Amino acid sequence: MFRNALVSVSDKAGLIEFLRPLAARGLRIVSTGGTYKYLQDNGFSVIDISEQTGFPEVMGGRVKTLHPNVHMGLLSRAGHAEDENTLKKYGLAPFDLVICNLYPFEKSVEAGLSGDELVEKIDIGGPSMLRGAAKNFERMTVVCDPQDYKWIGSLSEMTIEHRKRLAARVFAHTAAYDSLVAAKLGADLGVEFSLGGHDTGVELRYGENPQQKAKWYRRLADTTGMHTAEVLQGKPLSYNNILDLEAAAGLVRELDGPSAVAVKHNNPCGVASQANLKDAVLTALKSDPVSVFGGIIAVNEKLGQAEAEILSEIFLECIVAPDFSAEAIQVFAKKKNLRILKWKDILRSPDETEIRTVAGGFVIQSADKKGSDTHQWKFLGQKPSAQVMKDLVFAEKVCSSLKSNSIALVKNGQTVGLGMGQVNRVEAVQHAIDRMRTHHGSLKDVVLASDAFFPFPDSIIKLGEAGIRWVLQPGGSVNDASVIEQAAKMDINMVLTATRHFRH
Repeated sequence: MFRNALVSVSDKAGLIEFLRPLAARGLRIVSTGGTYKYLQDNGFSVIDISEQTGFPEVMGGRVKTLHPNVHMGLLSRAGHAEDENTLKKYGLAPFDLVICNLYPFEKSVEAGLSGDELVEKIDIGGPSMLRGAAKNFERMTVVCDPQDYKWIGSLSEMTIEHRKRLAARVFAHTAAYDSLVAAKLGADLGVEFSLGGHDTGVELRYGENPQQKAKWYRRLADTTGMHTAEVLQGKPLSYNNILDLEAAAGLVRELDGPSAVAVKHNNPCGVASQANLKDAVLTALKSDPVSVFGGIIAVNEKLGQAEAEILSEIFLECIVAPDFSAEAIQVFAKKKNLRILKWKDILRSPDETEIRTVAGGFVIQSADKKGSDTHQWKFLGQKPSAQVMKDLVFAEKVCSSLKSNSIALVKNGQTVGLGMGQVNRVEAVQHAIDRMRTHHGSLKDVVLASDAFFPFPDSIIKLGEAGIRWVLQPGGSVNDASVIEQAAKMDINMVLTATRHFRH
């Protein structure tokens, strides 16, 4: 199948097994440095790259494959008279197989290398060989991933479609590699932006719906993301599970003290911060005991037996925590389909950019910080007590995690009514009030947070009639004066943050 190969790899897994039957059929192998020695040590007849180029490796190995005698063998076209005459003139044979993977730049980043040490791990010759071979896929096979050895070795014939598939994989590989290098050298949101990722290896059954395909990729050199979570038990994760886990973790990491967050359909439906984790879990579940059914729970402390027994009483999709006690795992073992994720880095700050696809491209923004600087808040009315202040801070964080338009009603570190995803703020207010009345009756000393300003006094009237006396909002409406006036008439204390928290 193959006659002339160029082999230069950092990842040597499976290489010997792949090459041995090819070598037995007369494959000529040209190789470099460590790969050359590795193949020789395993009994292969190998030609050193310097013999191919007629030029020694120089500059400590920085220049070894960047030579016409290499790239003519890669880029020559079959049946092209000028190309074939050029090869004949220089005594070269065209390569028909290239096996190459790159200096382990990602592992070097993960190992903490920096400065000149990291720069030396930027591969130049490897990407050049790979790209040259991939461009010439009409006659050449190029392999950059050891996982491809098995299926290639099983083929009786290498077709152009096979070669095209491998070439496409090469360009994806080099693009991802370059995106990581660019990021580590400090690339910002300039004229061009690239994003590289690797398959996590986690199989997703389908996307949001059965007719949609789904795949989970991880950012290159990310050692703390959700993909590092250990799935201790349960069914395979779904696409929707991952999005809900992200929403739950994104809020719980921002909360102070022992906290629990319940998420359903990508929105928090019950949130609590209490003196201990058991109380936080109980209180979060009681926030909206109907909506939490089939939801996802995230906590910010090690989850023990007491919390596990509470959570095992209801149907949930997933539970994620930084750790679990052995006793908790035993409790959950009775519910074999329940997904349990141990994510030790759940509380670490995530990436600072958010990316969303749109037709023909994507948009990028910096991540919103849940909550705002309390020193910039403007209090209209009474000064809040310590507990009310805590609830205001808590409510703003919860509200910023809800799909807009959003309203969060909070008392004593517990959400008691949430309204989200409405096309007008009045309906969001009404939904939050209705949920409060359904699950908690009429409460006093409830605080409210709104993700954006109130455009008219109508929402304020509803809040006053429901007994709400503390309202946090960014302000900024052309009707602020009439909104504030209505609040004063109804003895509502207004807090203006000057920070909006839309979440689309």
